[in-house]
Amino acid sequence: MKFSVSREEFLKPLQLVVGVVERRQTLPILSNVLISLKDGRLSLTGTDLEVEIIGQLKMESMSDEGEITVPARKLMDICRSLPDGSELSLQEEAAGRLLITSGRSRFTLSTLPASEFPSVDGGPGNCEFNIDQGLFKQLLDSTAFAMAQQDVRYYLNGMLLEVGDGRLRAVATDGHRLAMKDASLPGVDQSPIQVIVPRKAVIELSRLMGGEGEVTVVLGNNHIRVTTPECCFTSKLVDGSYPDYERVLPKGGDKPLTGNREDLRHAFSRTSILSNEKYRGVRLVLEDGVLTMTANNPEQEEAQEEVVVNYNSGELEVGFNVSYIIDVLNVLKGKDVRFVLSDANSSALMQDPEDESAAYVVMPMRL
Repeated sequence: MKFSVSREEFLKPLQLVVGVVERRQTLPILSNVLISLKDGRLSLTGTDLEVEIIGQLKMESMSDEGEITVPARKLMDICRSLPDGSELSLQEEAAGRLLITSGRSRFTLSTLPASEFPSVDGGPGNCEFNIDQGLFKQLLDSTAFAMAQQDVRYYLNGMLLEVGDGRLRAVATDGHRLAMKDASLPGVDQSPIQVIVPRKAVIELSRLMGGEGEVTVVLGNNHIRVTTPECCFTSKLVDGSYPDYERVLPKGGDKPLTGNREDLRHAFSRTSILSNEKYRGVRLVLEDGVLTMTANNPEQEEAQEEVVVNYNSGELEVGFNVSYIIDVLNVLKGKDVRFVLSDANSSALMQDPEDESAAYVVMPMRL
């Protein structure tokens, strides 16, 4: 294999795939990136056996076809260290080496056989749809923060995607809070199907999205594949049943509160400074037109904030984990936020009054 390419062109697909390559691997081949040149297209592939990303680049100049694997991080560091506008020449040598030259720089990397490089087997898909990249990223980013991290209920360490009835819905929960957001999918009118996407795949997908145009999403029995003009992303799915999230959504809340999102976000952030570092509790006292929030810690320190809000449903006192409230206020984008409460033992429903495509549920705390 032999080809030449500009540094900037080569870095684009390399940066896409290197994120999925773990630094410490039990299998040496998983620390490598697969470089494949065929039919005038250069493909770079990275995988950790669960997630696979293939970055693609169309080659202008004539090249010798072939495929080889080289250490991903070292290749990335070499390309980054070269000056802007550099031209790279990559050539496979005998004795399992890859020679990289650029100007007066010369690097020789060890290689492993391409035949040993594993592939994430996707299989056939059950559902396929197109969605705008920006909208898909927004869907992921609006809910990903609520995923569990290392819960023994392994199905919570990921995100539920539900497709059907003309919409795509993303749901994430860690058992203490829940985030849900919908996006319209005209033409997808089948009965809803559900898949659970692993946490790492959600984070990588969010990183890959955000360009122009649409992406094609294919859902199978055990995989999700997302294809953009620049790359192809494949991930295994979590094998499990997601809890019935609709049962968690509060019904019949009779104490609505509306306030300026930024004012509330800053007030909660200031109050959180003196909250208990372990439990992060904050007490909310609601009276007509005023929300008073207080927090204290084992050192007997206390913070109190008062915020003018639109509320006239009688006095109520309730406690919440302040971090969960701030997380929601950070992902909402509207001017105002609405809380719907009922009593001290019931969850709070948080939404943007102008955009009800997203809903957030936060469980109360005993303080």
